[in-house]
Amino acid sequence: MGRTPKGRAVMEVGADGVAIITLVNPPVNSLSFDVLYSLKEVYEQTLRRDDVKAIVITGAKGKFSGGFDISAFGGMQAGGAASKPGFVSVEILSDTVEAARKPSVAAIDGLALGGGLEVAMACNARISSPNAQLGLPELQLGVIPGFGVNERIEDECLLETALTKGDLVLVEGTQRLPRLVGLSKALEMMLMSKPVKGVDAHSLGLVDAVVAPDQLINTARQWALDILNCRRPWVRSLYKTDKLEPLGEAREILNFARAQTRKRAPNLTHPLVCIDVIEAGIVSGPVAGLWKEAEAFQGLLETDTCKALVHIFFAQRGTSKVPGITDLGLVPRRINKVAIIGGGLMGSGIATALILSNYPVILKEVNEKFLQAGIGRVRANLQSRVKKGAMTQEKLEKTLSLLKGVLDYKSFKDVDMVIEAVIENVSLKQQIFVDLEKFCPPHCILASNTSTIDLDLIGEKTRSDDRIVGAHFFSPAHVMPLLEIVRTQRTSPQVIVDLLDVGKKIKKTPVVVGNCTGFAVNRMFFPYTQAALLLVERGADVYKIDKAITKFGMPMGPFRLVDLVGFGVAIATGGQFVQNFPERTNISMLIPIMQEDKRAGETTRKGFYLYDDKRKASPDPELEKYVEKARGISGVAIDPKLMKLSDKDIVEMIFFPVVNEACRVYAEGIAVKASDLDIAGVMGMGFPPYRGGILFWADSLGSKYIYSRLEEWSNLYGGFFKPCEYLAERAAKGAPLSSPLERAKSRL
Repeated sequence: MGRTPKGRAVMEVGADGVAIITLVNPPVNSLSFDVLYSLKEVYEQTLRRDDVKAIVITGAKGKFSGGFDISAFGGMQAGGAASKPGFVSVEILSDTVEAARKPSVAAIDGLALGGGLEVAMACNARISSPNAQLGLPELQLGVIPGFGVNERIEDECLLETALTKGDLVLVEGTQRLPRLVGLSKALEMMLMSKPVKGVDAHSLGLVDAVVAPDQLINTARQWALDILNCRRPWVRSLYKTDKLEPLGEAREILNFARAQTRKRAPNLTHPLVCIDVIEAGIVSGPVAGLWKEAEAFQGLLETDTCKALVHIFFAQRGTSKVPGITDLGLVPRRINKVAIIGGGLMGSGIATALILSNYPVILKEVNEKFLQAGIGRVRANLQSRVKKGAMTQEKLEKTLSLLKGVLDYKSFKDVDMVIEAVIENVSLKQQIFVDLEKFCPPHCILASNTSTIDLDLIGEKTRSDDRIVGAHFFSPAHVMPLLEIVRTQRTSPQVIVDLLDVGKKIKKTPVVVGNCTGFAVNRMFFPYTQAALLLVERGADVYKIDKAITKFGMPMGPFRLVDLVGFGVAIATGGQFVQNFPERTNISMLIPIMQEDKRAGETTRKGFYLYDDKRKASPDPELEKYVEKARGISGVAIDPKLMKLSDKDIVEMIFFPVVNEACRVYAEGIAVKASDLDIAGVMGMGFPPYRGGILFWADSLGSKYIYSRLEEWSNLYGGFFKPCEYLAERAAKGAPLSSPLERAKSRL
């Protein structure tokens, strides 16, 4: 049997002579090669048919197009016909859209992103619904906007001839967008991957009119006929210049954008390439810009950054597919009301996330003072959205009305899910779960937000094993995108399916993991701070470590992170790992010593750093005395080699132990897929997405190299660095760490 086409374009010609071409590739009408080939074929029909006077392009089921089909990147990176510069235009978009001899109008509803918007911009006009999203987010995938052309035409007159004859199509986001909306706005939309709504797109000049969705096609039909009959201009956006600034001013804008980009993303080159391509088109004309774009796009496809970001794109979408859970045909139950126990930083953040997605929430505290403080935190979270323009004051009050504060369990009789978010105290959590079993209905999901404590321990005094689950949010819970769903051996698949649905509705990326100390993220990353402490006690500089790790791409180094979360939390969570993994933990007294001296991190304005009134961090010259005292207790000596570590050595000595623990987590079946651990690290700890996640990055270096380095350090500094059995096996075979496991051995 032949391969089933991945989408298509269909055509319907009306009595008015307007052909409606509809892109069909659910769910977002992405531009697969099948869709593009079909579009080419259908478009050629419209050009040949005498009964077709004009053309409207739209997308099926209220979505224009979510962009180029990212799954095709793999084939383009591997080489072949689809990888040649300008392939899309050569074989697929030739004789279409702008090059056609009949006017075309894009009717945009839902999404017009990436390649979808590029196709729309190649039309002679664009009509949009008010809430449609239009943007060029390609930089999130390590490439720049643009499809390319079919053959090199240096002469602008020849190019114009080709356009007139219909021999060529130019689909170039970097060249068209500045000509439609102006340079500054185009740079913002591309460099920040920031879409605009239809109403804003109209004011910018990106679309020509905004109408209600039910009027979209009829308006576009009439617009196309008006162009044909010279009642509206026949615009080729590639040659518009009225929105472009004078050359000198344009260069100033571009240079400012370069400076900001280098500051914001020092490890990335593709945003700078994007700016260079835009400049080429402005300085040397659209033909030069066109070729610069086509060549740059192809070159970027081959980069490690593009491969890493495409991996993250698919890994994020794959987290909701859990073998043995999501393939059982279970339908998520409706969650009508959620209760949260504890109104502290985490509880109030979780409550905020839920009410923002229209879930009624009961917030329980132990006394009125704590309850009002919790409600106050929720209000403050919402108020910050008002301040940023993301919410009106009226909407704030309406959202806050979904929250009800209580001091007892009387209101729990009809809740569908409870999330416990109190301090990390085992006996307290055990008592709460005993109470929940008494007061909640038998179908109610009993979830804990614990970050490290084994769920079997939390629920051991209950008889509700099948409905106990971990719902581990990351702080601040209403902002951080990850939700770790932790399943014990007895948690029912229905509960997991329900929580996956809630995670999706509150706009989180859910990752299902097995039950163990620290689960996936905190367990993988417990060596992160411990490795840093080990290095410092042996002579490395605290601030040099943080600087190297930040330069690598983390949002902050391990010591700045400890200051942020607080010494109390660091000691409590660290204690869990020392207790459960004594053979591979590094015990340092540095943080407890500093805590004894009334240092607790950022909250006390003193930790590893000193903090001013605006919480700006600066090095503390007194830090060395604490390091010397901790060194004396540990009984370790300064190693001159560690005092002179390069940035590369620091990164490897901090992260290779994290890789080692990630290998254990994967081998034990705590995670089903290596890509789940990559996403967990990126979204839970801020590991740079352009490095592809912890195991993807490790595979780029090679298992043999990582094993040899860990083995070397293990001989010098002890069992903390000792490679695990899984890593040793993979290194011996020269195999990737992220390869699928040979045997099913899952905690799920």
